[in-house]
Amino acid sequence: MVDSYQTLVFGASPNPDRYAYKAILMLRKFGVPVKAFGSRQGTVAEIKIDTNLKPYKNIHTVTLYLNPKRQSVYIDYILNLNPKRVIFNPGTENPAFFKALDQHDISYEMSCTLVLLSTNQYQS
Repeated sequence: MVDSYQTLVFGASPNPDRYAYKAILMLRKFGVPVKAFGSRQGTVAEIKIDTNLKPYKNIHTVTLYLNPKRQSVYIDYILNLNPKRVIFNPGTENPAFFKALDQHDISYEMSCTLVLLSTNQYQS
């Protein structure tokens, strides 16, 4: 997979029971370059979870694992990353965020990163 599909897992967790953790594992398995941001430090599949917001470059996809209430303080940050798309995993759907993405011409989808990867639709 090419670097143009670099993904930021937003809401990453070092807890193996969390879907964000499983997403990092699967993204790595499929060769997707990964960055991770979360509230707790840790490492997943050799990916360090950043707990400070960084000015990441060349983020193609942001895959969200934060509920809508927790997203509000990060919307401007994610918009400024200017990703090509944002994936709203189950439970993260946020109409206010959808509107902001529309205004910035950033595509989004309500889907599951794990399903997209396992059905070979992640790059779509």
